[in-house]
Amino acid sequence: MLKELSIENLAVIESAVIPLTNGFNAFTGETGAGKSILIHGIQAVLGQRTSKDLVRTGCSKAVITALFSPLKQETRAVLAEYGYDAEDDELLLTREISADGGSISRVNRKSAPAALLRALGETLVNIHGQHDNQILLRPERHLDVLDSFGGESPLRTLYTAEFQQLQSCARALNQLKKAEQEKMQRLRVLQETIEEIGELDPQPQEDTLLDAQYHAAAHAESIADLAGGICRMLTDGEDNLSDALAIALDQLYRLAAAAPESEALCERLKAVNIELRDISDEISAYTADQLSPAEFAKLNDRRNAIHSAALRYHTDADGLRQIYADAVEELEAIESDSNTLRQLTEERTERLHRVTELAKQLSASRAQIADEFSRRVGEELAYLNMPRVQLSVNLTQGKLTPSGMDHAEFLISANPGSPPMPIAQIASGGELSRIMLALKAVLAERDAIPTLIFDEIDTGVSGKAAQKIGKKLRALSQHHQVICVTHLAQLATQAAHHLLIEKHSTDTSTTTEVSVLDREARIEEIARIMGGDDHSALLLQTAEAALDAAEAPS
Repeated sequence: MLKELSIENLAVIESAVIPLTNGFNAFTGETGAGKSILIHGIQAVLGQRTSKDLVRTGCSKAVITALFSPLKQETRAVLAEYGYDAEDDELLLTREISADGGSISRVNRKSAPAALLRALGETLVNIHGQHDNQILLRPERHLDVLDSFGGESPLRTLYTAEFQQLQSCARALNQLKKAEQEKMQRLRVLQETIEEIGELDPQPQEDTLLDAQYHAAAHAESIADLAGGICRMLTDGEDNLSDALAIALDQLYRLAAAAPESEALCERLKAVNIELRDISDEISAYTADQLSPAEFAKLNDRRNAIHSAALRYHTDADGLRQIYADAVEELEAIESDSNTLRQLTEERTERLHRVTELAKQLSASRAQIADEFSRRVGEELAYLNMPRVQLSVNLTQGKLTPSGMDHAEFLISANPGSPPMPIAQIASGGELSRIMLALKAVLAERDAIPTLIFDEIDTGVSGKAAQKIGKKLRALSQHHQVICVTHLAQLATQAAHHLLIEKHSTDTSTTTEVSVLDREARIEEIARIMGGDDHSALLLQTAEAALDAAEAPS
């Protein structure tokens, strides 16, 4: 529960330390005294959005601190999730709001994100303000209220998980379908690429090799003519060099016979003649490397085909081979995607059937819960002086949503025999407050949140109806800490702990103080609420009697 709330420099509150007790705590005070500031402070320390306008004029920051103890397991679980510990079964939350618009959050004096304060707040406090009555006027919120009454439902948990998987499957399927047309176009391109390059079947560095062969073949005739002429000059033609050397060698041998010292020259000239014939033999090989016209045409066609494909794909022969391999791999992947598309389609159909069946089971379960919910709310409304009003739940089915296929709307019948109508059409402001309190009372039976805060739940009611509201809040305080901001004596007298909010003004400043009232002070405050500041003896007696009646055992 909320044990203590400390506020510094928040709007008109300069400094206040507010002790709270288990049970029913009531705040009263004149209009404009600053009762709403308490609610703003609690909302701020629970991580809700704040405004720099809340900082007291002339101050650099406002500080709100809330002490909670003891702690429920749900709160401990949130702390553990964020890596924080509960110290001595206490939780200290702090929110600093700077005049420049920034804010700082702390948990047990350690810096913390505002998100942690919000998560903790959902396990600690439930605040009901006048605007919460709008829940009754918004049918889209009614299903959540009904499910809250039903409590934790394994069926709802299972449905939610299955629906999320269905959504994931549907998203994946839609993405594949959107890409299918593009893939079909890509498939045609890949098939053409594979067919063209596969039929060509380029070999490693074939373009380079073909260029070399082509250039050699293109010059083969002129090379053969040159080689033949050289051979004729060296060894084959008339007056060739080899025959002339042979004649010269014969003459040299004759010379050597007459001049022995020239015999070495004979050996040298003989070696020259042998080298000359070897050279002629090697050159003659060039005359035999010519391609036939058909062979040359075939070489030229192959070379043109390779170069044409390489130019079209902006690459070379090795690049063509890589493009072919990549195309084959991509084609296989696309065909695999087609299989995935079929599998996802089948999976979505199966999941849709499963989710639909779970939604039907959830609808049947909600129908039973709705009957019990209507009965319990009817009992609370009867207690709150609305015995003729009956609330019913109109459940209809539609498309599948994260919460099922149900749409719920609360209808009320103002009198026996009257047809049920939407609440917005027939309920006044005071009736809305009592209907909302009835819902809160019914939900509180199954709600683990320890602290319930009501901000002027009594708006639009008076007399016996207000007295019933006060008693209902007192009954709720048997199982929850109840904090109520009120302007009615019927509610204030039912509280176990009464606090007064007073505003004090001077020519230069306005401050608000919060004080705990003892019995005598309570009697005076209740008398003020009943009849104003002029506390007659009779009015004080009436206030004391009202307080005695509220405190008397029921």
